[in-house]
Amino acid sequence: MIALLRYQVALLVRSQRWLPPLLLYVAFMGIGVQAGQPILDSFGFAAAGVLPVAAWMVRVCVTNEPAAARACAAAAQGPGRVHLAGVLTALGAAVVLGGAGTLFVALVGDPRSADGRVGVPVAPATVAGLLAALACALLGTAVGALCNRPLLRRPGWAVLSTALAALLVSVVGASPANAAVSGLVNGSRSGTVTMPLLPLAATAVLTAGATAIACVVSSRRQ
Repeated sequence: MIALLRYQVALLVRSQRWLPPLLLYVAFMGIGVQAGQPILDSFGFAAAGVLPVAAWMVRVCVTNEPAAARACAAAAQGPGRVHLAGVLTALGAAVVLGGAGTLFVALVGDPRSADGRVGVPVAPATVAGLLAALACALLGTAVGALCNRPLLRRPGWAVLSTALAALLVSVVGASPANAAVSGLVNGSRSGTVTMPLLPLAATAVLTAGATAIACVVSSRRQ
């Protein structure tokens, strides 16, 4: 699996297809995060932007290889393992990007509540921001795994379903990613830091299930 991950990372880097989702996240941060804004609100905004980026990264990674190269890799290592490596590479890229966004917020955000009256401890707030970003990256990965190959092979349907599903799980109240972000935003009103452990656990389970389904289907359709 290590060799497959290195292979997928090399494909991603050389393809430069990571550039559009990177620019999307940079633009998202540039619009929504300003120096001096309440730190917990900014952490929530930075985490929310990771979800569509993660879904996009999954699409990039699972469609990156030419058909012949993918067939060779599948013959050598198994189609399920090759697909898993692609999904994990996308998740890793999204986590790195989300971590960078969170650290940026920690540097420029105002460590006080939304009304400026209560101080917010930066270290615990940063940990909560990182956990929320991870939860969003995981759920975005689940969306990407279910809305692209091998389950949806036509590019038009895959792109549309990925975009709609990413938007849906970002705004629906029952979504664990929405819960993680809302916990930060609500905590900003009182200056309270709440660790999004339950949403993180829920997204981990959902992502594991979605990825397993995609890998099984990939094995059967090769």
